[in-house]
Amino acid sequence: MYLWYNTHDEVMAIKPTERKPDWLKIRLTKGEQFKALKQLMRAKSLHTVCEEAKCPNIHECWAGRTATFMILGNVCTRACRFCAVSSGRPTELDLQEPGRVAEAVVQMGLRHVVITSVARDDLSDGGASVFAETIRRVKEASPQCSVEVLIPDFAGEEKPLRLVLEAGPDVLNHNVETVERLSGRVRAKAKYRRSLELLRRSKMIAPGIPTKSGLMVGLGETADEVLKTMDDLRGAGVDLLTIGQYLQPTPHHLRVEKYYLPDEFRRFREEGLKRGFRHVEAGPLVRSSYHAREQLASAGGTREPAPGQDVPVS
Repeated sequence: MYLWYNTHDEVMAIKPTERKPDWLKIRLTKGEQFKALKQLMRAKSLHTVCEEAKCPNIHECWAGRTATFMILGNVCTRACRFCAVSSGRPTELDLQEPGRVAEAVVQMGLRHVVITSVARDDLSDGGASVFAETIRRVKEASPQCSVEVLIPDFAGEEKPLRLVLEAGPDVLNHNVETVERLSGRVRAKAKYRRSLELLRRSKMIAPGIPTKSGLMVGLGETADEVLKTMDDLRGAGVDLLTIGQYLQPTPHHLRVEKYYLPDEFRRFREEGLKRGFRHVEAGPLVRSSYHAREQLASAGGTREPAPGQDVPVS
């Protein structure tokens, strides 16, 4: 039996290969609304990270009229060892996709939409122009819907980041995913310090747009390393933080090294708030987009410019 000790010397004895603890169990209810939204996605040839990444919160979020669209196809140029999204050489670049996302947002009656993507290292701008166009089309079609983007690192280039920010998202999200020591093993081609620089740069370019990041726990990090990651993110000016339990999507992905107790997540939330994050969403089933609309409200609400007013970028 594997034994782990949390920061308060409580013993947790659960083998990652055994059944998940009770607090990770969810009831999957595929009601009529869920079925209708899934049919809409298929009809418009759209992808959601909710489905592709096997998110455990898909039913709750869709029922709450929040969804995360995954643009730029469903094949990623990177092969991160935690992620269930397919990797390989992408073959599609659909320039009509932004319009279809906007149509789906209207038909679904969404109040908050998260737009993410696979990594597209094969594109000169990493897909930033499609991100920007999707933001604009959604805001035109559904002005009452706030727009959050969860972007890749664009290989550290500033121009693609500026392109996305100029489109006026309500939240700019980029996940560090894990602590610095484990980053090279967990994230293919990504760099921890490069991610911090992207978040810092976003705050410098558009200080009025809240920034957000998230990480998974259970990959072998220590509690002190999680706290150090919080300090690094606050040092980069990040406003919103999510912390959730890593769950192994297939036997071919990284194994779970520890299941954290709910009380440990509560302590992480308290530590994050002490450090000055405007909102910390921490829990076993928390993912980057979980309660995303509530997180935005905690950051001061939507940040839509008045008619004729430009987004404040330097």
